[in-house]
Amino acid sequence: MQLSLHETFFAVLTGVVLLFATATALGAWLESRTSDTVKLAWIHQLNQRIRGSWAIVGVFALGFALGGEALTVVFALASFFALREFVALTPIRSSDHWALVIAFYLVIPVQYILVAGGWYGWYAVFIPVYVFLLLPVVMALRQDNERYLERVAKVQWGLMISVYCVSHAPAIASIEIAGHEGRGALLLLWFLLVVQSSELLAVAASASFGRTPLRSNPAKSREGALLGGVAATACGTLMWWMTPFGWWQAALLAGAIVTAGFMGTLVLASVKASLGARDQWMEGGVPLARGALGRLDAVSFAAPVFFHLTVYFYGSAL
Repeated sequence: MQLSLHETFFAVLTGVVLLFATATALGAWLESRTSDTVKLAWIHQLNQRIRGSWAIVGVFALGFALGGEALTVVFALASFFALREFVALTPIRSSDHWALVIAFYLVIPVQYILVAGGWYGWYAVFIPVYVFLLLPVVMALRQDNERYLERVAKVQWGLMISVYCVSHAPAIASIEIAGHEGRGALLLLWFLLVVQSSELLAVAASASFGRTPLRSNPAKSREGALLGGVAATACGTLMWWMTPFGWWQAALLAGAIVTAGFMGTLVLASVKASLGARDQWMEGGVPLARGALGRLDAVSFAAPVFFHLTVYFYGSAL
């Protein structure tokens, strides 16, 4: 007999909490017994990711308990802080003021209201069509032509990554699949678990087996990213029962999520570096902290890819 949505969610949440509790205890034990500076840096990075995972699980559980609208609000706030971080890294002129006001206080609320209402035909084109045509006009009306194209492109790119792409994550919960009606929140949880496990396992594998650090992201290595991606795909496959897919379909989609998420971390690291971002680093090339952009980098690429693949092959968006 199939478990209800709430029973399934509670069972999954209990398993995740036990897993993270074990990982937290193990990480603390390793950190207390390690004296090598480089290894200590890697363990610190892993523990930081685990603590971040606790926050994600807690926020998702709260959003699930309060309803889909609350979860949408959480992602809207995440987009707000990610865009704020992006803008803080970007040279801004006083003539860009109204374009940024529109981006923060009009575009973000409207995009997420459209997502919450299930208006797929609108939220799929609102930013990449209407907003992308409006903002250059608003900025041109200020008659400041100095580096105009570059300034417009930065604002548009920030909206695309921080708002449009991230908004596809809560939209996953609205996908209707025959035989799986009303269980979209569980599909969103599966997606987030695959993304987060890919990040955690890549860092853990990099610390254990990494030899060639990625230039754009020294926290990971080529070997670690590959091993972590394979392991996360396997985890997604083992959790196929949370989804409406068969095990091999879940494996393919988990592989697509992991690949897109890795591309997101790679691209966002390059974007931040090109904008002059400077992270705080521990000895051994491990960052002390990540901002909102760093926490959403994998989601920003993986969410739209998974959303559209699922809608195209299996269901429809409300």
